[in-house]
Amino acid sequence: MSPSIVECASDQGDHRQQREERNNQWLNSIVADDDRTATELSQFMFIPDDLTFLNAAIQLKNQVVEVMWKDKGRVEIQELNPTIYTGLMGTAFTCFRSFQATGSQQDLLLCADIVRACASLAHSSRLVTFLSGRGGIYALGAVIMNYMGDHQSCGHFLDMFIEVAQEKALPVGPEEGGFGMSCDLLCGRAGFLWAALFIKMHLGEEALPNDMLMPVVAAILAGGRAGASDNPLCPLMYRWHGTRYFGAAHGLAGILHVLLHFPLSGDDAEDVEKTLRYIMSKRFPMSGNYPSSDGNPRDNLVQWSHGGTSMVITLCKASQFREAGEVVWKSGLVKKVGLDDGVAGNAYAFLSLYKLTGEAIYAERAKAFGSFLYHKGSQLVNAENSGGTDHAFSLFLGLAGAACFFFDLLHPEKSKFPGYEL
Repeated sequence: MSPSIVECASDQGDHRQQREERNNQWLNSIVADDDRTATELSQFMFIPDDLTFLNAAIQLKNQVVEVMWKDKGRVEIQELNPTIYTGLMGTAFTCFRSFQATGSQQDLLLCADIVRACASLAHSSRLVTFLSGRGGIYALGAVIMNYMGDHQSCGHFLDMFIEVAQEKALPVGPEEGGFGMSCDLLCGRAGFLWAALFIKMHLGEEALPNDMLMPVVAAILAGGRAGASDNPLCPLMYRWHGTRYFGAAHGLAGILHVLLHFPLSGDDAEDVEKTLRYIMSKRFPMSGNYPSSDGNPRDNLVQWSHGGTSMVITLCKASQFREAGEVVWKSGLVKKVGLDDGVAGNAYAFLSLYKLTGEAIYAERAKAFGSFLYHKGSQLVNAENSGGTDHAFSLFLGLAGAACFFFDLLHPEKSKFPGYEL
């Protein structure tokens, strides 16, 4: 097995010593005293440069395509997982990110082929979200076909997305006697709205009318107020299977992050701000991390789906990032690879902070996590997937997410957490 996520040449003699010196200088510029993260990073004798990260990203993308797409030729189409989160559309998203970084028309053609295959399966999904449902298939399909110049197919996918928007449960709030569907990013209303925002960003504001989306925003706010009726300190609260999560996947961070992209009235904006301040008041005083759910005393998760990482990105959107980034630096060098709960996802917190502040230390910290991922990624993903799971090459739980992160390291000022940042 290669010592790094892709094959690299070993250093010899003076070159090795020079790399050690550069490594020490680099670490000294981005760490504090008694820094455990720096201790772990200091073992690496080779710090990847931009070209190395680019080559690693391309090679990872090619591996993802080989395993998730080309090797699936012997599998019945009905057996494929078409989602962006852990399935085949995540491969399409990775190829799209490669196209954005390199301009490769071959990647764009691959995207289109994968989208067409997944579109035939979209009707089987009851979910309407970007990451886990047919909303993501149609949204990414419309965008990719637009880049292809196939405006007829783009319009077809857009029409299918508009059909999804007619889902009766989307705008149904407690004032109509029911909650309709969940409000979270991964499986609920916020995930549908994110798909709509993705379309509008790439196709223009006029692609989807706001009067189609604002009733869904209103339903999310109404549901949050009903869920917070027993807590006067927190205006909005949501439950996923009975638990009041704070993180991005099923909790407040993801829902509020989406709401911050829409024009909110004075009262609505105030409730969003007060809810953010409530979450911030729950920060663990010793570590600076956030609990995974309201009332949970355990300080053991630093990742996008739970803990400090999603809070950094959401607070950046709200321009209240505070100390959250330090938590990710101190504790975010976890033993998994992916966007959801691994190093790649945590590193996006630094890219978000860099975009907000322009401070070079955050870009360097992202690169430091990238160096760790470059050297240890294969080892970590092999250990994580030793039980035979097929998620090793998926977007959110595997190497496809690492490939997207490597592409984003090349232009950190333009970086976007897949399925979360716009």
